[in-house]
Amino acid sequence: MHVCEPCFLDRQRAARGATEDPYATFAEALADLLDLREHETGQHSRRVACHTLILAKRCIADAAQLREIYWGALLHDIGKIGIPDRVLLKNGPLRADEWMLMRRHADDGYRVVSRLPGMADAADIVLCHEERFDGTGYPRALRGTEIPLGARLFAVIDTLDAMTSDRPYRKGLPFDAAKAEILRLSGRQFDPQAVDLFVAEEGTLRRMVALKCTEVP
Repeated sequence: MHVCEPCFLDRQRAARGATEDPYATFAEALADLLDLREHETGQHSRRVACHTLILAKRCIADAAQLREIYWGALLHDIGKIGIPDRVLLKNGPLRADEWMLMRRHADDGYRVVSRLPGMADAADIVLCHEERFDGTGYPRALRGTEIPLGARLFAVIDTLDAMTSDRPYRKGLPFDAAKAEILRLSGRQFDPQAVDLFVAEEGTLRRMVALKCTEVP
C-alpha cells in the first residue's frame, strides 16, 4: 500500500510503541522540532534514521546495535539547536566565523546525547556524522574505519536525502543523480562498504524515496 512517508514512519513508530524506552517519543519530538526550525519538510530526521537502518540491517544482526544506529541517525543534528538563526537559516555561503559556529554542532550534539542512558554508541554517531572516509571531515578528521560504522552508513543516506529533497533554491534531484554522486565519491567521502550496501538496497531505497512528502500532516 502506497502512503505518504510521514504516515509510513508513524505506522512504524506505532508498531514499536510498546517496546520503546520512556524517552523515545520525546527524542523523536526533539528531532521533529529541529526539522521545523531548519524549515525542513517531510520529517528529514526520522526519514534518514529509517533509511540508515535499511543499510545497517544488511550487515548487523544485533538489535541493540541497530537501535543505537537509529537514535544516532535520528539525533544527528540535535546540536544545531544551539546555532543562531542568523547562521543556521542563512541564505548563501557562510563566512569563516559563521562556519566555525556551524562546525560546533557535532560536538554540542554529542554532549547532549552522551548524557542519555544507553546512548553511548548513538552519541558517537552524532559526534562523527560529518566525518569523511578520506579524513577531510570534522570535528576530528577521522579516516576510514576510525569512523563508527553507523556514521559511515548515515553519510551515504544523508547525501541521498539531501540531493533528492526540495530546497528553496532548487527542486529535489532524481534518485539516479544522487546515486551517481554517491558512486563517484566512494572511497573519498564515503566508505566503499557503505556504498556497496546502498547499491544492494537500491530497490528498497528507491521506493522509500518515492514516498517522500513535501508537507508534514
